[in-house]
Amino acid sequence: MWIYEKSLQHPVTVTCPDVAFAKLVVTQYGGPDGELGASLRYLNQRYSMPTDKSIALLTDIGTEEMAHMEMIAALVYKLTDGASPKDYEEAGWGGQYVQHNHGLFWTDANGVPWSAKYIACLGDPIADLTEDMAAEQKARVTYEHLIQMTNDPCVKDMLRFLWQREVVHFQRFGECLNDVQEHMSKKNMWCGCDREK
Repeated sequence: MWIYEKSLQHPVTVTCPDVAFAKLVVTQYGGPDGELGASLRYLNQRYSMPTDKSIALLTDIGTEEMAHMEMIAALVYKLTDGASPKDYEEAGWGGQYVQHNHGLFWTDANGVPWSAKYIACLGDPIADLTEDMAAEQKARVTYEHLIQMTNDPCVKDMLRFLWQREVVHFQRFGECLNDVQEHMSKKNMWCGCDREK
């Protein structure tokens, strides 16, 4: 199904390490509006979509979200490169060092571990696509907040790229929602029943 290219979707560079910012950006790795939850949500929801086009879109975007998770991981590693335990402690992220050293773990900015409760899937295409649009908006706003929290132009560039992708995903989900609603209207598939049968 997938072909993995051994390169990031967009370059990830930092001007200098910044453990305090790494503590914030990790929320897009494993927070409630982060890339892990988005990827799993879309790759799961595709099975209950009624059209080939909607299945393909959820597969494509779910896969791209994995690439975004990889970019966030690369950013966190670069922001913590060479950091000492004291650097982590001064950044208020000592628990991360104690439990994981320089390894990554799916958490939000407050250290709350990732949870499957972040993923919505009702099996209703309209509800799920509407949820997906909301998820993209929440991720977009989180990237805006992160951009405001750093002065590093290299990091801002990478975060702007991810911000733009959230906007595009929102638009694609909106188009898909219209297509699915039209398909379901033609098939009289409202209320979970196919009235043609």
